[in-house]
This record gives sequence, structure tokens and C-alpha cells, in this order.
Amino acid sequence: MIEGTNLNKSYGDLEVLKSLDVYIKQGEIVSITGPSGAGKSTLLQLLGTLDAPQAGKVQYDNVNVSALNAKELAHFRNQNIGFIFQFHHLLPEFTALENVCMPAFINGSSKKDAAVRATELLQTLGLGDRLEHKPNELSGGEQQRVAVARALMNNPKVIFADEPSGNLDTENANDLHHLFLKLRDDFGQTFVIVTHNEDLAAMADRVIKMKDGEVVTS
Repeated sequence: MIEGTNLNKSYGDLEVLKSLDVYIKQGEIVSITGPSGAGKSTLLQLLGTLDAPQAGKVQYDNVNVSALNAKELAHFRNQNIGFIFQFHHLLPEFTALENVCMPAFINGSSKKDAAVRATELLQTLGLGDRLEHKPNELSGGEQQRVAVARALMNNPKVIFADEPSGNLDTENANDLHHLFLKLRDDFGQTFVIVTHNEDLAAMADRVIKMKDGEVVTS
């Protein structure tokens, strides 16, 4: 479903990715592991279209996203990609329901349709009684589940997660890991997860191990 070919990325004199090739299949849970500085997050940003390679290309189902202009890319990202980060990045002035609705509003959905979809997602994630709570009224695990619901809002082809459990305690981290498996099993969702968490990496269908900007094993 996703193919990165000959990806190169440098920041000044620092070569972060070195002619890297990677592929992701539909419905896979893939973890990306490796030491700090290996290029994991940079690879995630390139595959997630948040950044562009200096050489090589990224394709989704034969669509060369590296060739899209900024407006086309923003639309493609909103339609096809969801993101979950270590820090949930919820908007503090809005409720859980409103935060989850945001991607749908950007996509042009009506307030009513967005609210129905967001409510269903939050209920599925065990937050049906937290719809009107703002982020500071939620626990860390609840906030991260709101972020998961937001990522799923437009039914994207793939969810990219960068250290999604890195800011959670062990119990909430385990709950989040099992949630990813359930979402894949229930909805065929594809996940690409950068993680230092060995338990999460072990639960993936496939592990891409990186070192010094290159893929060691995949």
C-alpha cells in the first residue's frame, strides 16, 4: 500500500536517511525500532507526508505523493492519513468530542455528521461518558485515546504513531497497545509505529529495525 523508494534526507551536513527502501502492506501493524538518531521519526515523517525527501519518492497505491503540490498534499493527508504522537496535542479549550471532530471539519463534513462519527469512535474507545470533558479533565490514558479517535476520524488508510505510549504508565501503555490490535482486527486498520517499547514492537506483525539512517532488518 505504501512504498518508499531510495529515500534520502539530510539536515545540513548530517545525513539522516541513506537511500532507504521501505514498504507497508494494507492491514499490517509495523513497528520501526532502533537507537536514538537512527532516523526512525524522520522516516515516519516522510512516509506520513509531513516532510519531503531530498531524493527518492513515496507512493500510496501507485500515487506518487512526492509529486503533489502543497494543497493537493494537504487534501491527500486529510483523506488518507491519521497521526498519533507521544504528546497527544489536543486543543485544551475544546471538549473531547470537539477535538475528535476537527479532521472532519477540515474535510468539510457537517457539524451533525462529524458529531455522530466522533461519538461512535469515543464510545468504541470506552470514552462515551467523557464526550464533554476537556483535556485537563481527562487522565493521560484517556487523552491518548481521544487522540486515537481523532486519528481515526476520517477513516484513513494508515495511522502513523510516533512513540504513542512513551508518555503513559505501564498499564495505560498496555491498554493502548491492545487497542491497536483490536482496531486492526475490527477495521483492517494499518499502523506504522515508531517505538522504543519492546512489548509494543513485539506485538507488531513486522519490525523494521534501523541504524544510522539505514534499514538493518525488515
